[in-house]
Parts: sequence; structure tokens; C-alpha cells
Amino acid sequence: MTAVAVLAALAGSPGLAQAQQPRQTEPLTAATAGDELPQGWRIGGEGAARELVWRAPRAVPAGDARVEFHTGDRLLGVPEPGKDGRTFRLPLDEARSAHLKDLRVLAAGRRLDAPAGTTDQRRERDSLAAAQPPAPLPAGAVDPGKPGSYRTVSGEYALDPIRLPGYAQPIEMRAEVVAPRGATGKRPLALFLHGRHATCYKPGAEDDVTIDWPCPVGMKEIPSHKGYLRDQKLLASQGYVTVSISANGVNGQDAGAEDAGAQARSSLVRQHLARWADWTARPSTAPAAVREAPRADLSRVLLVGHSRGGEGVNRAAMDSLYPPPAAQDGYRGPVRWKVRGTVLIGPTIFGQNPVADVPSVTILPGCDGDVSDLQGEVYVDGTRGTGKGSALHSAVYMVGANHNYFNSEWTPGKSQAPSWDDFWEDEEHKDPVCSVGTATRLTADQQHRAGATYIAAAARLFVAGDDRVRPLLDGSGRRAPSADPARVLTHAVGARRGAGFLPDGKVTVSGARLCSAIDPDPAVACLDAETTAGSSPHFAWWETDREAGRRAVALKWSAPGTAARVRPATPLSLAGSKDLALRVFVPPNTTGTKLDVSVTDASGRRATLGRVTVDGLPGSDRTASYWAREVRVPLSAATRAGLDLRHVKSLDLTPRSQSGRAWLMDAWGWAPGTAAVKPAALPRVDVGRTVVKEGDSGTRTYRVPVKISGHGKGQVRVYVLDPDTGRGTHQLVTVRPGSDAIDVPVEVTGDTRFDYDAQHDIVVKAVRNAVVGSHRGGVTAQNDDPEPVVTMTPVADRVTEGQTLTWRLSLNEAADVEIYQPVRVLAAEGAELSTKDVDPQWLLDYTGESPDPERPLSEANVWVWVAIPAGSTGADLTVPTVRDQLAEPTESIRVAPTDTEAEPLPGRPVLTGTVLDAP
Repeated sequence: MTAVAVLAALAGSPGLAQAQQPRQTEPLTAATAGDELPQGWRIGGEGAARELVWRAPRAVPAGDARVEFHTGDRLLGVPEPGKDGRTFRLPLDEARSAHLKDLRVLAAGRRLDAPAGTTDQRRERDSLAAAQPPAPLPAGAVDPGKPGSYRTVSGEYALDPIRLPGYAQPIEMRAEVVAPRGATGKRPLALFLHGRHATCYKPGAEDDVTIDWPCPVGMKEIPSHKGYLRDQKLLASQGYVTVSISANGVNGQDAGAEDAGAQARSSLVRQHLARWADWTARPSTAPAAVREAPRADLSRVLLVGHSRGGEGVNRAAMDSLYPPPAAQDGYRGPVRWKVRGTVLIGPTIFGQNPVADVPSVTILPGCDGDVSDLQGEVYVDGTRGTGKGSALHSAVYMVGANHNYFNSEWTPGKSQAPSWDDFWEDEEHKDPVCSVGTATRLTADQQHRAGATYIAAAARLFVAGDDRVRPLLDGSGRRAPSADPARVLTHAVGARRGAGFLPDGKVTVSGARLCSAIDPDPAVACLDAETTAGSSPHFAWWETDREAGRRAVALKWSAPGTAARVRPATPLSLAGSKDLALRVFVPPNTTGTKLDVSVTDASGRRATLGRVTVDGLPGSDRTASYWAREVRVPLSAATRAGLDLRHVKSLDLTPRSQSGRAWLMDAWGWAPGTAAVKPAALPRVDVGRTVVKEGDSGTRTYRVPVKISGHGKGQVRVYVLDPDTGRGTHQLVTVRPGSDAIDVPVEVTGDTRFDYDAQHDIVVKAVRNAVVGSHRGGVTAQNDDPEPVVTMTPVADRVTEGQTLTWRLSLNEAADVEIYQPVRVLAAEGAELSTKDVDPQWLLDYTGESPDPERPLSEANVWVWVAIPAGSTGADLTVPTVRDQLAEPTESIRVAPTDTEAEPLPGRPVLTGTVLDAP
């Protein structure tokens, strides 16, 4: 039996060339493995440590988006990054090894492994015309970006490091304090947490940065926590005590954390808050920098987090209200503070688990090249129905802002360490929205000033309670002049919004399509990724290829006049509302889409409330610009028409433009003002992981560990991920503290044959009146059988040219998975087989090289991986030779089994093949 040898030429290995390989189209099997793994990919490791390895053509900067391996439309796994910044390794279990087709490397939806000189399939389009920024909005009644009356004082503190569960090295307790000088009384506290960035740099070296922890000798820590001084000084001038904390110890160790470090960052935040509570009670024990500041009022706390820091402060707000399981938490003391609100800057939200009853402002940078899918929109969309609904959740879309420049220590020309513009482009294809110098791209100073202004706006609304600033944040269409020339657009949910037309719920839609945010079927999905230039923050991908209950209404028309109707299962009450507020988006760079808005009550009376005009955002195929604008129509017309606003049964949107497309996210009864926020008593769900040995025989049943704590009852959606396909089956579950409502049994069958570890996972998302902490976990069944021993023996090692050299690779016993053994061609003594002595197609397949110029075969860097199929005990390595008309001496080839770094295995024979000249 002959198995096809799998090429895995490792880019960057000594003496080995990168092979050009065809794109994968079928699952990796013994029959197809010869041309499966795309350029840059290989199978590495030994035994249970078998792994899928991707090596990037250049270093991937440490960032906040999670690097993920995908196969088609499913998540294969989250790889471990190497210290070189280029090599990423993912352990291969049986399920993963069986589905290595259409391999892709993604980070927040952005493709990282497209071949050099090309772009992702859906981005292979002509450049769009240069975009223009939206017209400026009217100024608001107040401008929170103006400095206050206080001078400021700065300092820092460094405390003993702390230990956090799951982290081998201690985490630093270091912070920068900026406070108002001379302020009397207790002052509110604003705490800043930076995101995931490189941790260490070598002074004087342009590109020598790492994400090690602790930093190696000769390298310095990157002071990411000092990158918000501008924001801190603005708040301090307005009377706030501010502290920005360092989290390099988490950044350097969170690569293997199932939650990407969210719980660790929460623990770190709460450790600092606990110290501030101590210092407030006993000022004489505080560090000098804290003693120079006014006493902090821990009943008025604002948390500000950038990127993964945003997810960290969201989790800290959750953990302050709904305590996490003690075993996974790094803070177990009392909660002596109250979080009044959060500001989340370009945040990640891997768990898609926002805290519904803590007000938030999420800044979405329109040119974010790190968290490029703008998944932070879920901090707004994901709060609908999961809490009381009284907390304001605002999305602030900042046209032309990138990810890094909100932090001056991540900004070229301002940072101590090397830094970069994170927006991704190449020299040949400038982006019409985000390339430097376009009309829409902000400079670093413009962006940071705008960011500081909107952080201060959140503080003024959530902490100081000044409702005059609300129209800057809630979709009312007002701007803060201090942020000019940035174009900043907002929408919101919560606050004094009443009943809503929500496509996620039980609704009937006619004249339009009820579409799914996440679905591989283009006929069902709201946006078709293969034909749409750009993406939508509202439809950021989660953990499954298909999500239930996350929807929108998609309108498409070729002539005006046909209404799209949305009808909830039961009539809604809009009584007490002033306007109907709708969140609607249209394709980027389009203008003047007009929709008439009408409602009908339970008795059939219908009234047209008004006409709205919606423009698209400046966008390109590299931006997430399908983002909803908030538009409002007064309900006064319905009152004049005699409608019963207590029983509104349907909403109509009637296009008045000649043709177009639009998507309705939701519509709400809206009234001005900021509602009082009181968190609900909710149940909390945390999923854990159990690791077991498979055993030698029998079947054992294990259960995924799930803890339900808190108070009351709520609903969550549980997805059980098939370990073979990655597809998720889901169920809506009612949860109560202490119950075992989420009970997922996993059967593990023991055997004595080698296999990979098997992982059985579930993911959980809150649906109604619940919060979710650790959203992913499961049961991992570890293989406990030794890997078979591979031997290599000659079958036909003395042939005449035109015949095929053959060696047999044999196992001492069969395995339940394919076994891969790499073999390398070494230099031979005397006359060596050349590149023109073998089949040219074989050479191309296994080296990506041409026979010309003729050279010894060992110089063509031939390194092949022979696949021994599951259940088999052997496979052949073949080298087809060609017959020519030249008189040649006897030639030879030397082959040797190697390790995964292409080094011959010690103690294993190097075998020689001989090719005789044809008579």
C-alpha cells in the first residue's frame, strides 16, 4: 500500500525552502494528503504532542485580537504563539486532524495567511474611490473635552506582585496616578486598564520586542499603562482621581488561557480597587503618589479598558456584582466599591457576555486593524433582554481611528518602545478610508484627543450624573467640539427606551427577510462574506458557525413603495415614549436612503410617523462599516391619528428611494433622560473543564463542570460542539443557582491504541435575565497509549533509471489516527541523483521547485512527511526516477527519518538508494 508523502517544508528551517502547494479542497486523508497543506503549514510534534503549525511570512505583532486557526467556516482552535512572533502551534486531537481542509488563520475576522501579494478572496476588488467624512453634527449643550479648573499632580506606585490562578509567574502591581491638586473631599475614581501588547523591548533596537514575562535580561518593560496620561490629566483637571494599572504579567501569560485572560484581568483590577479601599480607610498606609491625591470615593468608580483591557474591566464589573467561582478568581475579599460605568475602547468580547446592568460606552475605531471586526458592538447589542434594561449602553463609532493610537505608548513618535500603526495595508493597494493622508483618517493627536473627550463624556454622565452630556452618547446626533475634526457617531440601547421591536425575539416579518447574524448559508445570513465588501460589527463571529436567536431584518428593493412589516408575537406598549428610535444601517458610502416609518395598533389603525434618511459610513473592503445609525420619528402623529400606543402590533418600513438595501437592528420607544440604574439579582453561569485519562477499556461517562450561582432564574443558550465537525447543537435552558440545569454528559471509551486527545466542548451565552462568566469549557480525554515506533526499510533501493525507488515505513502496531513521519533527502557521496533525474511533477509537488538549474537533489531541500493511515501498519515513500538518453555513472540518494525540525533522528539508519544507468 502506498500513502502519499505529505510535503511540509518549514519556512525558516535551516536549509529548507518553502514549498508552493495547492489550496486545500478536501479533508486531509491518506488519499489526498500529498497536496493538502497550504504554504506555511505543517504537521509537527510527536505522539500526544502532535500539532498543526503555521509559520507567518513575517512577525505577527502581539495584539488584542485572538489568532485563530479555522477550517472553512468552523473554528479549529486557538494556537499557542511562539516567541519568534511567527510560529503558531495548535495541538491536534483526532477531530482536528480529520478536518484540515480550507485552512485559514484569522484574527478578529481578518485573514493573516493570504499568500504574499494577494488579499483574502472577498477583498480581491478594485480600490474604491476616496471616501469623504460625514458632515459635522450640531454641537451639544456641554463639551466634556474641555479641561476643568484643577491643576494636576502625578506619581506612581509599585506594590508586591500577586499570584493569579493559572498563571505561573507573579503579576506586577504597578500603576500611574494622576489626581486633581487641591481638591477637597472625596473624589470619584477612574481606573484604566491597557490591552494586550508586547511586554518587553531592547532599547536602541528598532524591532526587538517580545511578549515574554518576566522580561529577559537586557530588555525593559514596555510601560503600556503610561499611555493614557492625556486622558488621566483631562479627568483629573475635572476633579477625578485616576489610576492606570500595568498588566504586562497577564499579557505575557494569557496565550493559553481559555478565556484569553479576562478573569485574570478582572482579578488584577479588583486587587487594585481593594488597595484603594484600604488606603481610603487608612490614608497613612498609602504610597506617596496616593497620599498626594485627594481621598478616593470608592462608591463612584469608572472603569476604562482598552482592547482586552475592555473585556477585563467588563468582567471586573460583572465579578463585583456577581462573584465568580473562588477557584478561578485571584481576588476573594469583600467588594468595597461600586462601578458606576465602563468605557471600552476597541474592546474584545470573546465570551460575548456584557454586563447589562452596568452602563457602558464602547468606542469603535473605524480603522481598527487589530480588533478589526469591531466585536465590541456586542457590549451594546448583547445587553438586550439580559438585565433590567435601565442602563445606557452606547456605541461610539469614530471614523478614521485605528486601534493603537488611543495609547501613546503604542503610537510611533510618542512611545518609548517600538510601536506601529495597526491598520493593515500594502503599498500597491491603499485604502480609501484608512490609509494615512486620506480625508477620513485621523492623526494620532486627533484620535487621542477625541478618545479623551468621550471618556470624559462617560464619566460626566455615569459618575457625575449630568444628563446634558447624554445626547453626545445616545444617538441624539450631537457632537463634542473638543473632539473635532473627528467625525463621531453614536447609537444606544437601554436608558429610557421602552418596549422594542427586536428581531431576536418572536417576530413575523413580511416584505423583507428575517436574517441570521451568523450562518454559513448566504441565503440565511444577513451579510454574505464572499460578496460583501467589508463587514458588520453587529454580526461579529462567535464560537459557532451558526447562531440561534441573533438576527436582523434585511430589506432589499428595486422600486419604492413595498413595505417591510415587523410584527411581534404580542403587541407592544409605546405609551410614555416621545419618539420611536430605530437602528438602521445601509451599505457603506451610500447616501440618501429614505424610509417611511409607520405603526399599526391592535385595532388596525395605522399612522405614518415620518420619513428618515440614512447614510452609509465611509467604508472599504477592509473596514467593518455596516454599522447602524440611530434615527428617530416622533410618536405625535400616532397620537393625533388616535392610535392606542399601549397596544402597537406592527412596524412598517416603506422604502422611498428608487432601489437599495437596508438592515433594521431594532426599534424602541424612546424618551429623553437618564434612568436610575439598579442591578438585578441574576444567576451566573461559569463553565469549567475536566481533564481525564481515556483508560484501556470500557466506557465511562463524565460531565462538563458547570457552576450556577447568584440569585433568581434566567435563560441561557447552551451550544454543544461536535468534536468531529465543530458544529454546535443548541438548547435554551432555564438556570437557577445551585441547580444542574446544564448537564452535558460525555462518554469516553478506553482502548490500547494510540490516538490524539479528544476534546468535548460547550459554550454558553446569556439570553434573558442572566450573566455568563467563563463561557467555554468541557471534557478533555487524554490519550494514555504510547505512539507506535516507526522503522524504515528498503523495498526497492536499487533500480534502473525510469523505475521507482521505494522504502517502507512500518509501525510496530496500528494506531487510531494517521501517523506522520518526516523524511529528508541528505547529501550523498559520489555521484548524487539530480533534480533532472526525478519526475519533474514529483519535484514540484514536494519542493515547489523546478528541475532547472540542474543540481543535486539534496540541494532542492526535499523534506516529505509520509502519512501512515489510521488502522494501518505501513506506507511507502516513493521517488519516481526518469529515463534519459545520457550516459551517466551510477547515482545515489540518501534518505533519513527526521524529527519535526528536519534533523535526522539519532540512532536511526540513513538509507541509500542506487539508480543505475539504463542500458
